Amino acid sequence: MSAFVPGPRLRVAATGSGPLDGLRFAVKDLIDVAGVTTGGGNPDWLATHASAGRHARCVAQLLAAGASVDGKTITDELAYSLEGVNAHYGTPLNPRWPHALPGGSSSGSAAAVAGGEVDFALGTDTGGSVRVPAAFCGLWGMRPSHDDAALDGVLRFAPCFDTVGWFARSGEMLARVANVLLADAPAADVPNSFVLFKEAFDARAATEPDDARRLRELSPAGNDIEVFAGDPARWLHVYQQLQDDDIRAALGAWIDATSPRFGADIAARFARLKSLDDAEVARCRALRETLAERAQSIAHDALIVLPTTPRALLAKDEAPQRLDAFYRDALTMDSVAAMAGLPQVTVPVLSDASRPLALSFIGPRHSDRALIARVRELFPHLS
Repeated sequence: MSAFVPGPRLRVAATGSGPLDGLRFAVKDLIDVAGVTTGGGNPDWLATHASAGRHARCVAQLLAAGASVDGKTITDELAYSLEGVNAHYGTPLNPRWPHALPGGSSSGSAAAVAGGEVDFALGTDTGGSVRVPAAFCGLWGMRPSHDDAALDGVLRFAPCFDTVGWFARSGEMLARVANVLLADAPAADVPNSFVLFKEAFDARAATEPDDARRLRELSPAGNDIEVFAGDPARWLHVYQQLQDDDIRAALGAWIDATSPRFGADIAARFARLKSLDDAEVARCRALRETLAERAQSIAHDALIVLPTTPRALLAKDEAPQRLDAFYRDALTMDSVAAMAGLPQVTVPVLSDASRPLALSFIGPRHSDRALIARVRELFPHLS
């Protein structure tokens, strides 16, 4: 299945010359390209919206730096998934592991880069939508510090967590894109030490103990730390309450007015918005500050190292209960960077014919470019 949205492949020439001269990039169909309607992975969204009057700022920055657009890519519907399945447009092929899902919601962008169709690609990451497909497709992936990469012209899903992210086949390319998209962002250094995110390694060990052991061996030396302080369910609950409240504000009126056609899994997630309790949302909003401060404090003193995903891959015919468990565990792990607004780099540390192994590194806020540089130093053979 193609990584690109149905119809003629969109191409837009570079508007300037610079550090990305001659490179081609793909754009997730949540991000505006002038003259094209952003479809959001859903035919009813496509039918009820007009074409974009201008490029999203991130697209304009890349075009001005010498790169050209070479296609818009399939996304899970309105970004509300991590698996990479779209009931309307199909599931993009995972080029490296065709038996498996590509991961979502930036599934098409990851598939396009992994398949060599483009040099890099834009995605979005709210609760893991760049990190998961990067891991599943054997790519470098970047979720930047919240608000450091411009979100103008991006379909908003859960604005308090939304970020523009990107994929590349090498750390060098990941850094080149960062230098353009984060040129005006604040800059911070990274600490010299590391801590291993114990609960994330334990979650991986529960399903894939050999992989968890190997990922520990590939990690830099560091002490274990319990980021969740014994209560991962609290982090997931706070994250989901705040995400769903933001989704309700951003998309609820359109859903009520349109009654759009959603795939079954996506429909069930959107239906959950009706049961939100405003008092509980307010309680979780206050609690977020405490959780964010904990994660920020840890990352200030040492880079947080973790498996990017709770499993290496999901099969195309994965049992529903295993999909549900993956979604829960992945969102829990991914909530740390999201709630604290921290940058996270995922790197494909090892792969074989059956599966990839990916590690992630979470750094202090605004340390994005220094974080990429540190990870490239750790894995020079991959860059």
